[in-house]
Amino acid sequence: MAKAVRMMEENLKVCDAIVFVLDARAPVATFNPVLLKMAGGKPVLYLLNKGDLADGGADGFCALLRERGKNAVKIAANSASSARVLRGAMDSLVKAKAERLKEKGSARPLRFLVAGIPNTGKSTVINLLSGGRKAQTGDKAGVTRAKQWVKCGGFELLDTPGTMPPSCENQILARRLAYLGCVNDDILEFDEIALALLEELWEKYPAALTERYGIAGGTPLEMLDKICLRRGFVLRGNEFDYERGERALIDDFRKGKLGKVCLDSPEDLKEAGV
Repeated sequence: MAKAVRMMEENLKVCDAIVFVLDARAPVATFNPVLLKMAGGKPVLYLLNKGDLADGGADGFCALLRERGKNAVKIAANSASSARVLRGAMDSLVKAKAERLKEKGSARPLRFLVAGIPNTGKSTVINLLSGGRKAQTGDKAGVTRAKQWVKCGGFELLDTPGTMPPSCENQILARRLAYLGCVNDDILEFDEIALALLEELWEKYPAALTERYGIAGGTPLEMLDKICLRRGFVLRGNEFDYERGERALIDDFRKGKLGKVCLDSPEDLKEAGV
């Protein structure tokens, strides 16, 4: 991560603006304040990606950011219809710079650094703008390992490796990163993450658990029992296969099978420093 940050600091010198890609389901948890500090005075666009998996809470975040004088837009980078919205937001972000270049007779393309924490969809955003698979993508953290320059019409886009905050002191926000797949699954304690996710979903979206698994309440462990029973994850001796149940829950959540959500609240913005 330190190497990636140094690389971005070096390349920012030749970039005109920055696109911070956030996950619309948890825009505060997926915000890295180190990147904002690094931006200096360059124009910044807060891009809430995966908007097709988020409910109205994500729109509320966009509105709140705009009230604070920020540039923010929600899209779904896997949908071609989002390209026009994103291009319009980026054009607006660098309008003044484009006019200055035109006055000087310069035809150089405007350059954007695309940054964010792992698995927020940075490369998918670039592919949306370029109209092809020019940036490597994947559904897990850490797919982009090195910088990639991609030409896109009047823009040049720099895809960068995902950069995590130096520390995740807020454990609630840290767990949400794990729910979303922004942290390598190989280092997670899935039982802890799954139980925490069940508790949070029951508090905020109980109908989703009821509809998907027939859950009607109880402790997180009792709810996990219900998932295992519903999905037939039962071992010999009638013991539940918790590992399969936990992974099924997290997989359902990440793929949007539990409905549209937004786990963060506007109050969380105070901690993020946005």
